[in-house]
Amino acid sequence: MCHKNAGYPSDLTDEQWAIIEALDINKHWGPGRPMRLELRAVSNAILYVLRTGCQWRYLPKDYPNYNSVYYHYHKWCWDGTWEAVNTALRERVRREAGREGQPSLAIVDSQSVKTTEVGGEHGFDGGKKVNGRKRHILVDTMGNLLKVLAHAANIGERAGAEKLLLKVPEKLWTRLAKILADGGYIGDDFKDWVEQTFDVEFEISLRPTDKKGFILVPIRWVVERTFAWLGRHRRLSKDYERLTENSEGMVYLASVNRLLNRLAPA
Repeated sequence: MCHKNAGYPSDLTDEQWAIIEALDINKHWGPGRPMRLELRAVSNAILYVLRTGCQWRYLPKDYPNYNSVYYHYHKWCWDGTWEAVNTALRERVRREAGREGQPSLAIVDSQSVKTTEVGGEHGFDGGKKVNGRKRHILVDTMGNLLKVLAHAANIGERAGAEKLLLKVPEKLWTRLAKILADGGYIGDDFKDWVEQTFDVEFEISLRPTDKKGFILVPIRWVVERTFAWLGRHRRLSKDYERLTENSEGMVYLASVNRLLNRLAPA
């Protein structure tokens, strides 16, 4: 199916699409019906949902049928495509900045967001008074997303971080030497578990107790900036997804969008 670029602000530029296309995200293996949709049109439609926060069925008619668009989005969430694209772009951004592809220091934190009536895994975060889910993320010192895990908001910080770290790809542990966290992760048992399991240093970075008002905590503020970057995408204002895998896919996609804008500014 041919698709004429609609020219929405969220659409990928030619340079950005060339970067994505080079990753060959939709290899076709074995027999079966050949792809008929134009993947650039599908990707633009998914980005439109991410940036505007609209429902899938409200996609403009310039894009392919919303059922087909959602099928590919869901498929790429489950087969790890969004995470793989994020990893490839993140490593490229780091190298272009004169750094190693894999970081030596990471920061972990979580964000609680409300869910909607669609259902799925959710819970009540008593500390932040939010009924919904937590997005647990691990970022490098540039604020680039390393890993995200969506889970019920009633799961505590340390338990959520444990689930997150156990899912971190082995490749990241090859160079990672230290992880920073805030006071929500205080606990000798958890600290010992992290250091013994992954052979890294785990440090709680706290603000000075003798000062009032806003204090910029060195390095750890980077993860808060990442949450701010993610907040530019209206689909992430709440968790609209029934499946946690799809929730994580939206976060990876927002990270991919930011990395593309850095590699090939619109």
